[in-house]
Amino acid sequence: MSMRPPTRSRMSGRRGPLAVLALLLATVTLLLTPAPGSAAAEDSWWNPSARPAPDSQINVTGEPFKGTNERGEVRGFVDAHNHLMSNEAFGGRLICGQTFSVKGVADALKDCPEHYPDGSLAIFDFITKGGDGKHDPDGWPTFKDWPAHDSLTHQQNYYAWVERAWRGGQRVLVNDLVTNGVICSVYFFKDRSCDEMTSIRLQARKTYEMQEYIDTMFGGPGKGWFRIVTDSAQARQVIEQGKLAVVLGVETSEPFGCKQILDIAQCSKADIDRGLDELHGLGVRSMFLCHKFDNALCGVRFDSGALGTAINVGQFLSTGTFWKTEQCAGPQQDNPIGLAAAPNAQKELPAGVSVPAYSQDTRCNTRGLTELGEYALRGMMKRKMMLELDHMSVKAAGRAFDIMESASYPGAISSHSWMDSSWTERLYKLGGFAAQYMNGSEAFSVEAKAKDALRDKYDVGYGYGTDMNGVGGWPGPRGADAPNKVTYPFRSTDGGSVIDKQTTGQRTWDLNTDGASHNGLVPDWIEDIRRVGGQDVVDDLFRGAESYLDTWGASERHRAGVNLAARAPASASTTEWWNPFTNFAADRAVDGDPGTRWASEWKDGQWLRLDLGEPQLIKRVTLDWERAYGKAYRVELSDDGTNWRTAWSTTTGDGGLDTIQFSGTTARHLRVFGVTRGTEWGYSLREVGVYSG
Repeated sequence: MSMRPPTRSRMSGRRGPLAVLALLLATVTLLLTPAPGSAAAEDSWWNPSARPAPDSQINVTGEPFKGTNERGEVRGFVDAHNHLMSNEAFGGRLICGQTFSVKGVADALKDCPEHYPDGSLAIFDFITKGGDGKHDPDGWPTFKDWPAHDSLTHQQNYYAWVERAWRGGQRVLVNDLVTNGVICSVYFFKDRSCDEMTSIRLQARKTYEMQEYIDTMFGGPGKGWFRIVTDSAQARQVIEQGKLAVVLGVETSEPFGCKQILDIAQCSKADIDRGLDELHGLGVRSMFLCHKFDNALCGVRFDSGALGTAINVGQFLSTGTFWKTEQCAGPQQDNPIGLAAAPNAQKELPAGVSVPAYSQDTRCNTRGLTELGEYALRGMMKRKMMLELDHMSVKAAGRAFDIMESASYPGAISSHSWMDSSWTERLYKLGGFAAQYMNGSEAFSVEAKAKDALRDKYDVGYGYGTDMNGVGGWPGPRGADAPNKVTYPFRSTDGGSVIDKQTTGQRTWDLNTDGASHNGLVPDWIEDIRRVGGQDVVDDLFRGAESYLDTWGASERHRAGVNLAARAPASASTTEWWNPFTNFAADRAVDGDPGTRWASEWKDGQWLRLDLGEPQLIKRVTLDWERAYGKAYRVELSDDGTNWRTAWSTTTGDGGLDTIQFSGTTARHLRVFGVTRGTEWGYSLREVGVYSG
């Protein structure tokens, strides 16, 4: 392994933090000399008083829009899934180039050292792109071969390119702090630790440093266009000022050290609490509980093809087990599992170990949301954080939906097309937000229009997840002669800015012939969508910022309802007898402990009854079934405990966590009456919740 250069903490130990900060600010001040024609006037607040020279051009003229529309809503696009700082992840040498550098653009936009002189050692490049990985490593000023829509190893989020996306109408950017310890450990080149939480902390710090860097150009703290926000009200204020609200998220495979080895969790509830508290303190407000590999919290939604095979190898190296599949229980399915060979990855397996074969009709991960995963989700809800559902197996996502629905918690996000699309209405009904991966304009428009009616029904906007620096691939060129191609210059969606071809150094990009090579071409891609898919698609996207903040704000305002059933006197028709040391009495269903339960005898027609003590308004009931569930059952109410009326019933129960809502009714007694069992056993409830709201 190569020697690591001194980290910030080591340098601080020698000089002291104030000395280091003073040195950095002095360096920035020297670099940020006024560029010709960029002096800011009172009526051009969007232009910096000092920009590094030389630097990338923005190629957008006109004042960014401010304020709200006639409905009092903020306007603008939302990139719900981006990775500004992934060059700091995976050991620091997987994504080459930096988002910014106090030494200037030539230092920021240079290739990894092992890519010189011709890319022969660009191993990850040829793994992801194919071919031999060879390329011109020079970035600034020529940019002959990168960034490019099909280059997954080079910086796409240089700050000036992010600035161009903002100038083109983007008003929310979710910066997902991302890494993967296994990829880091097996990759040949690295200059730092592979510990995931260490990387997350570094990326958070670098995002705040980027904010300071941009502020320096605009005259000092708080004056730049790049604003990290930690609540929805702050985000609205930033957007109303015409600036970009930046939200921190986390997308990592083993958060808080919660990996699993041979199905044994390597973390505890205390680790989860400490981890959530730390992330919240860093400003993180949304996160994934699992990503790529099954962990101690949840099972993942598979990757397909050779990439899926390679990730399955990583799963084995991380956990000691390969993915396990089963037939799906419902209409939702995980992605087809990777079956194609991935020789470079498979040679990492120990001798005698091979990737298993999988049946084509077993599309779902056997692993769902674990007990620790449920604890983590409820911990996120207590902290008003939003859950990213993408990358969760359908089994895990379904249980997560159940839990959030049982609490009427709206903080659910699908940020880049990895959730089963048939769950979109369930997401909107809950109050969540959906965004589509940054597909080509034709495919994006088709997918967007497929959900037009749902967005109209729930009066919501739409988002996109660029996944820049996320190793996913981006829209290629449609061609100089393509129908309805982008013509330059064009006007921004709000009509207030003129957008021309983007130039950095000696390279000028044209979306028609270059594709979406970097983040600065997002406005061009949106214009391509307008020309291909129509103004209606873009209008929905322009409402994206408002809808994202609606979901966030509703999550912040959420208050856990009072469970009227907690510790209520309970009785049952029958109680299963197992042994003298196990108690399945009726009161176990209202004791607040999900590890206990009421269980009936093994026959139909059994009931559980609760006395709420006095008449209560009842609107919502939650039933957390054990494996023995009711297929046909009803919820009944009574004023006197003798005369019962049906408030709700079903004949298609499927177990799990059921949330039942009906018009508010006042009653003192509630009864769950099982008509037909769903299994050979009786009826068994872990917990019953009764709520007025």
